[in-house]
Amino acid sequence: MKTSVVGFPRIGALRELKFASEKYFRKEISLQELEACGADLRARHINEQSAAGIDFIPCNDFSFYDGVLDTAVLLNAVPARYRDLNLPPLDIYFAMARGYQGEAGDVKALAMKKWFNTNYHYIVPEIEDDTEIKLAATKPFEEFAEAKSLLEKNGGKGCAKPVLTGPFTFLKLARFTGGKNISDFADDVTSVFIQVVSRLEKDGALWIQFDEPALVMDLTAGDKELFCSIYRKILGAKGGSKILLQTYFGDVRDCYGEIRSLGFDGIGLDFVEGKKSLELVSGGENFPPETVLFAGLVNGKNIWRNDYSKTIDIIEKLCKKAENIVIGTSCSLLHVPYTLENEKKMEDGYRKYFAFASEKLKELSELRSICQSDNPRLQEFYTANKSLFDSPRPGLDEAVRNRCASIKKEDFTRLPEFAVREKIQKQRLNLPLLPTTTIGSFPQTPDVKANRAAFRKGEISENQYVSFNRKKIADCIAFQEKTGLDVLVHGEYERNDMVEYFGECLDGYIFTERAWVQSYGTRCVKPPVVWGDVSRAKPMTVVWSQYAKSLTAKPVKGMLTGPVTILNWSFPREDIALKDCVMQIALAIRDEVLDLEAAGISVIQIDEAALREKLPLRKSDWQEDYLSWAIPAFRLVHSGVKPETQIHTHMCYSEFTDIIPAIDDMDADVITFEASRSDLQILDALKANNFKTEVGPGVYDIHSPRVPSVEEIAAALRKMLEKIPEGKLWVNPDCGLKTRGTPETEASLKNLVAAARLVRGELK
Repeated sequence: MKTSVVGFPRIGALRELKFASEKYFRKEISLQELEACGADLRARHINEQSAAGIDFIPCNDFSFYDGVLDTAVLLNAVPARYRDLNLPPLDIYFAMARGYQGEAGDVKALAMKKWFNTNYHYIVPEIEDDTEIKLAATKPFEEFAEAKSLLEKNGGKGCAKPVLTGPFTFLKLARFTGGKNISDFADDVTSVFIQVVSRLEKDGALWIQFDEPALVMDLTAGDKELFCSIYRKILGAKGGSKILLQTYFGDVRDCYGEIRSLGFDGIGLDFVEGKKSLELVSGGENFPPETVLFAGLVNGKNIWRNDYSKTIDIIEKLCKKAENIVIGTSCSLLHVPYTLENEKKMEDGYRKYFAFASEKLKELSELRSICQSDNPRLQEFYTANKSLFDSPRPGLDEAVRNRCASIKKEDFTRLPEFAVREKIQKQRLNLPLLPTTTIGSFPQTPDVKANRAAFRKGEISENQYVSFNRKKIADCIAFQEKTGLDVLVHGEYERNDMVEYFGECLDGYIFTERAWVQSYGTRCVKPPVVWGDVSRAKPMTVVWSQYAKSLTAKPVKGMLTGPVTILNWSFPREDIALKDCVMQIALAIRDEVLDLEAAGISVIQIDEAALREKLPLRKSDWQEDYLSWAIPAFRLVHSGVKPETQIHTHMCYSEFTDIIPAIDDMDADVITFEASRSDLQILDALKANNFKTEVGPGVYDIHSPRVPSVEEIAAALRKMLEKIPEGKLWVNPDCGLKTRGTPETEASLKNLVAAARLVRGELK
């Protein structure tokens, strides 16, 4: 029995890559210093996996920004506008990821979307009609040679396994900007991958991993034909290297037969999220004896310890059908924190339940030992693990459970209906056409972070902490008033993160010190952990919103994170259903909404940025497995407010066009969307579905440092007005501004207001 890891975290145990990259962006370090940081991290990761006894160790899973973007560069899929900057290759790469504004030119970043059902974001490849697909980079070969050398120095412990985003998934994720489509580029893309395999074979690669998560989606006959066509050519052209087809985030029910018949040397299946994976392997014919089954049994997306009794049960069933099994992670460990070793304050009573990336390596090693034992269920690792799972875990609250059980059907419905509320709110708020606002947060400048850190460490008093934040809020309100924004925010200076902050205020959560996970590029998040039943002990945001409201005659939004996003951006419990957990959180946020309203806050934003994130990858599972409880959870939060209270929500970096009716059914009064990086593609879907809710598609990208011009924003608004009635359109950035600097934020918002006034004048 051998072990394999699909992919490893690349940011470093202490976010070394993030800090080095940001220094490079600020021109504080050289390209050579940034590359040295990357090489050091790769060496650490390879050596750690080798020391843990992992047999198949991934390489080329490292990236300075995003693996899909790396693949686009490998294939020469670099749009002309970036090439025309005439910058060094890595700077062109970063321009594609972040945008660029400087002496060489002014370009927006490529679109960014969620990576399947995770909180990671990938850069969407853009292929123009005249794109010449060819082998244009050497990264896979260099990183394989590097890994191979490191393992040889370690005495040959482990096999370096190059990891590539598969050609099928790449083509399915790419955006074709002209008249050509997938079929026009499939042969050229396949040809490049054949060249990559040939080169890796010559370099000594024994196994090559092709990541094809797109295979767990709903597939058409055309999709299956494309997939088979690609891999018949790749497998037919390969020499001595073995090809591993790696899937994850679900099962491959639509194409399992095709996968079996193609002749892969290894097939990687997800037995954690793949509802039918065990059924596919266990039913019917035996697994091909010449093919190795890479069984994803250790959860790569959650941090709880693996239940060895359940895993061994699955392995025993698989062994009846498959002769060669490798135990692996269900997906890349990119989606979990690096190591528990950095959690110095975590009590042992909590720690023993968790496994981060490093600890999952140990779990793989222990599972291998159990499987190799003559009596697996008497083996010491097995019995110790069983004792942990047999012990009752604290954190249950009967009062919370009883409250959830008493929720009534009418608690999910807000009255009166939207059309009536809309008129009441327009009269109360008296806002101009195209009202302007922001999504909530303002820049988290170094002094803001220092103030929060000093308070946490006990270096300043609570009065000093509060006084600092009140001064920041006052400055923020003054700037917004001077700029001319119509609906203001308090800036969220008290918040470290839009989910972690609320987790800290709720009972039932626990927190980490350094459990960082990459969200995109240099953006890392530290998700809180849902430990037990969730409830709210006291108001969480009211005092800050009240103070901001006292400083202005304009409406100030109360800012909350919605229950679905809080759940989706936390590490959830595995001992109760997600539906039960989200309803607990919804009741806690409902209490906060009603307290804000009682405090005189007339506009309340309940962000559901991650609504789409946990939507099942197969449409047939959408309603029953997700939407049937996610949408009602949001409705439960706001159904008790008065008609004149305006409820906003916000959604970012997801694809919404196929769930527009469900979003409208949330029954919010205003919904703001990320839209600028996707060229406002959502507009057609809003119009086609007769979207009733007032809407604010983002007019500029806040994940890029560039400042949009007045005319650029005005042009976006004119385009929006072709599809959205003027009385329903709001003007706002794509998302919160916490990651941006103050100068670019102020310049961008001034241009936003000026553009809104310009177009407003044209309407008059």
